Amino acid sequence: MEFMAALQSGLDEQKPSLFELLSEQQLASLIPPSLRYLLAVATHRRPRYLLRVLNSFDELYALLSLLIERHYLKVYGGGFTENFYGLKRERVLRVKGGEVRRAQLGAPNEVRETLKLRKGDVWNNLAVMVLLPYVKRKLDESYDIHAASINLLGPGYSEREAFPADGTIRQRIMWFYKWFLRKVYPSINAAYYFSLLAFNLAYLFDGSKYHSPFLWLVGTRMRRLNAADGRAIAMATQPNSAAPRPGARPGQTRSIFSPRVMTETVGPRLMSSLKILLPTSIFALKFLEWWHASDFARQLSRRANEGLELPPPIISGLPPVPSKPASSTKPDSENPVLSRRDSALASPPISTLAHLPILTVPAPTHPIDSNETTINTTPVCPICLSPIQTPTAAQTGYVYCYTCIYKWVSGTHPRQEAFMEGGNTHAEDEHESGEGGKSGWVEEGGGSRVGRWESGEGRDPVTGRRVLGGTGGLRRVMV
Repeated sequence: MEFMAALQSGLDEQKPSLFELLSEQQLASLIPPSLRYLLAVATHRRPRYLLRVLNSFDELYALLSLLIERHYLKVYGGGFTENFYGLKRERVLRVKGGEVRRAQLGAPNEVRETLKLRKGDVWNNLAVMVLLPYVKRKLDESYDIHAASINLLGPGYSEREAFPADGTIRQRIMWFYKWFLRKVYPSINAAYYFSLLAFNLAYLFDGSKYHSPFLWLVGTRMRRLNAADGRAIAMATQPNSAAPRPGARPGQTRSIFSPRVMTETVGPRLMSSLKILLPTSIFALKFLEWWHASDFARQLSRRANEGLELPPPIISGLPPVPSKPASSTKPDSENPVLSRRDSALASPPISTLAHLPILTVPAPTHPIDSNETTINTTPVCPICLSPIQTPTAAQTGYVYCYTCIYKWVSGTHPRQEAFMEGGNTHAEDEHESGEGGKSGWVEEGGGSRVGRWESGEGRDPVTGRRVLGGTGGLRRVMV
């Protein structure tokens, strides 16, 4: 950009490039949403104290920005973010060409004092830096609320928003304000951005000294800080220890909270510390953005969780692990029915709402025929342990008899009723004994299990998960 400007009128070392100005504007535009986000996060923790502050964020930020920008304009000659990029604001001389380059080389200190912003210039620039963005932010917000979706609501909504001839003054003013947002503000907003584009292009090709139409209105342009500015800023920011300080009057203290100490010592140091806080906060925000966007954080948390050895949950009322019947002489590996039954009883699923164990049945397996060499591939219902009649699938993918799964989900299956009354828990024991639920494992202590177990009503018999839609969620299987 400097090379392109040199093609027109020679190289100007104090003229900043358009890229620098756009970077400064982008940084300044990122500060309000970042502060609003941090305040919103803090409000979730302390809503009693911070909710009003969050609702009035635009006004409080404008007031805080006014104090900070005024201090930086008076001491550093530029705004807060402009000083971070080594830029300043200076008046434009009413001479031919608006510059005195020879005087800048021969007497830089005198030229700096001549081009320094006066009190009126400071307030004019504050209006451009603080008031204009605040008004623009409020108008954009009001446009999104009252005018952005007016076309989607149809003509009926427009007819309903007729002028309130009999309304109050507040209602009439609000109607004119909405009419302005819908009819006039889009044209003003387009002219605003078009003027910025035109001045940026003119500044890029050295056709103008102003990169913004508002700086042209207040007679101020952007320049780079030079050696004379550095010396002046150093003298203005260093404490004046040589000047004699009058003693404290009767009743006056030198506390840190006294108005004199706050204005002379604490205030300037606090404003100067913002120069260090800005790059630090930018680095912190970029680090957090990378942390949440990258996969490194998820991998690190996954590795940390893999190294944790969590103890099993302790739940009162769980039945003890049953002992194996004495009649069973085969080991668990040779008796799959007993091994599946014992594993199901040892670790039943737990309800997340009632925190009670849920009655389930073992997952279906292929039983071994009597010759113990072939596997029977006939599908068996996990509930009744008989060949499936009218196959019906639950949402978990397991297939049952239609009658069994319908009664189980309804909570009226005989196995559920017998279990909740304190009787036998497994159909394979009933099948082997033929006594209708009198043999097999019974919970220690006997009696009803109501309040200590869930019968599995509304749940899948094998997994214990809820069946969405109840019995209406079951699907017939076409074989």
